[in-house]
Amino acid sequence: MPNPPSSTRPCHLCDIAWGAIRGQANDGPVTTYEAGQSFSELPGDRHGVSANARQTKPAKLLAVFVVDANETELTIPFAN
Repeated sequence: MPNPPSSTRPCHLCDIAWGAIRGQANDGPVTTYEAGQSFSELPGDRHGVSANARQTKPAKLLAVFVVDANETELTIPFAN
């Protein structure tokens, strides 16, 4: 199931552990990341697509967020 569109607050790095993930940052192309690949997003980046790229196989990613100790919100949902 895709995640709802949102904006990233902190910088984060993502490594695809297994499977494949489809993603789109800002107005860039929709990209498929396979196991072993990684990507990063900067504060304020908007991702309109964030979903498993395969309907029959699970996918997992490891996201490492770089935040100040007092940061409490990691994403902000897009307004409808």
